[in-house]
Amino acid sequence: MRKPLFHIAAVIGLIATALSIPVAAQGEPVRVAEFLAECPISHRLADDPIVLPNLAGASHFHDFFGNHSTNARSTQQSLEGQTGNCNPAADISSYWVPTLYRNNTAIAPTGVTFYYLGEGVNNPAAIQPTPYGLKIVAGNAKATGDADSIARWSCLHAGHVNPSKNFVTCPAGTMLETYLDFPQCWDGRNLDSADHKSHMSYPVAGGCPSSHPVSVPKLRMVLRYPVNGSTAGLRLASGTGQTMHGDFFNVWPRAEMERRVRNCLNVVIKCDHAGNHG
Repeated sequence: MRKPLFHIAAVIGLIATALSIPVAAQGEPVRVAEFLAECPISHRLADDPIVLPNLAGASHFHDFFGNHSTNARSTQQSLEGQTGNCNPAADISSYWVPTLYRNNTAIAPTGVTFYYLGEGVNNPAAIQPTPYGLKIVAGNAKATGDADSIARWSCLHAGHVNPSKNFVTCPAGTMLETYLDFPQCWDGRNLDSADHKSHMSYPVAGGCPSSHPVSVPKLRMVLRYPVNGSTAGLRLASGTGQTMHGDFFNVWPRAEMERRVRNCLNVVIKCDHAGNHG
């Protein structure tokens, strides 16, 4: 017996609908408030232009990323118009962390990503562009244990290894990685402060406190090191893994920062290196 034509049409329609679902899904933006910059190591110096300005060689060693010119004497004006090594090239900001060593041999990270996120606050539509020239320090270079540390160490592609505030033993074929989240609530007035931290705050219960009412993008540093196996001999220039800290000196062009916050974070969309989404 021949099947009714409407049955055949219905089957064809169902197949067509099923086949079209992935295509439609692929065209939709990913609903994650994010843009990013990837910046390999640029240079290494015993300098810290935020904590120890104008004192060349007075700091422990740091690995610098982004702006090629960063040193102890760097200012907003000196960083402007310089070149950097970030993707996107528009980001000529400066980022730095303490150098990692094994048995006094420096180890450079092989993957470095700086994420700008809308997470941590309940109203991403209210996030404002990071102020030009803002300086932020995250972490505690003088941490003596877990209690006064915000460090996070884990293993790339080894989720079964629990993260720790100190170095972790990573299986063969994986890499040691560290995450560092920066405060994202600004006092609305100061680009720096005497202790380099008081002008910024972390959100509380999804909102910025009244003392720091301006929500800015949450900066997350993610660094991956070609290290696995025993942690023997590992140390940071500042001490144990618990002393991991990071510094950020914002020199994103104002228009670029504003565009990315507006097009990516405020509307909760994951953007590519160019600050665009599909």
